[in-house]
Amino acid sequence: MTRTAHRPGRLLVVPQWQGSAADAPQRVADGAHRLSALLPATRRTVVAVSPRPGRTGDGVRHLDVLTASLRATREALAGWGEGPLRTVGGDCGIEIGPVSHAVARHGDDLAVVWFDAHADLNTPATSPSGGFHGMVLRTLLGHGPTALLPAPDGRLAARRLVLAGVRALDAEERRFLAVARIPALPVTALDDPAWLVATVAATGARHVYVHLDLDVLDPGHFTGLSCPESGGLHPDRLADALTALADGFSLAGVGITEYAPATAVPATVEPAAAEGVLRRLFAGPAFR
Repeated sequence: MTRTAHRPGRLLVVPQWQGSAADAPQRVADGAHRLSALLPATRRTVVAVSPRPGRTGDGVRHLDVLTASLRATREALAGWGEGPLRTVGGDCGIEIGPVSHAVARHGDDLAVVWFDAHADLNTPATSPSGGFHGMVLRTLLGHGPTALLPAPDGRLAARRLVLAGVRALDAEERRFLAVARIPALPVTALDDPAWLVATVAATGARHVYVHLDLDVLDPGHFTGLSCPESGGLHPDRLADALTALADGFSLAGVGITEYAPATAVPATVEPAAAEGVLRRLFAGPAFR
């Protein structure tokens, strides 16, 4: 397939940290702004997210803040236009609005590729932490806290989902993957991007939304991870996989989450090694 050329479009920035159960979760809010500074955009829309903790409800920590953040994200997306969605966070919970927006727009012609060390397939009843970033994908599938569920036309079908680089699974997540028959490609499978492309093609979708939790990368090659897991992807292999997806499908959107820089260094400061990796990654076709 010939790649469609387009100018850098709008960028949605959601500096939400309340979905994270990591140590020092506020760092991912700083990470959202740093990611925004690294990506080209014709216009940046920043969603107003409370910097404060919220109240636990329905088994989810900070649920009231997450609900308000989702409402504001949906309002920002209501008039987004025709171009691909490009979103940076924040924790993985920021993806409820963009992914459900893409599903409502493309229907069964959309597949979601979830690059993540974790499956994010818990529910409030099975989550060991109550952190929503471990429930977001299950919520997109229609099984999550009521206040954060997408409308029916924005819910993802399991047959249109592919996990990539996953390697840290809870027992309930393993059970659900087996029952729902969701393909979960290990890190070694991504040595050859053709395997990923074939798996996505098997869904029958022509459009792809790419979720990129940066902890899919190996912490030995990339620092600033919110929830690092050993045995991850090399940045070059991730770049190859993203290029293959951009070549093979129409990109409906890309969401990037869970960057946790150690300090809130201003964007004008010379980037650290991790941000050098991001700059090279963002030069690829999936982000242009």
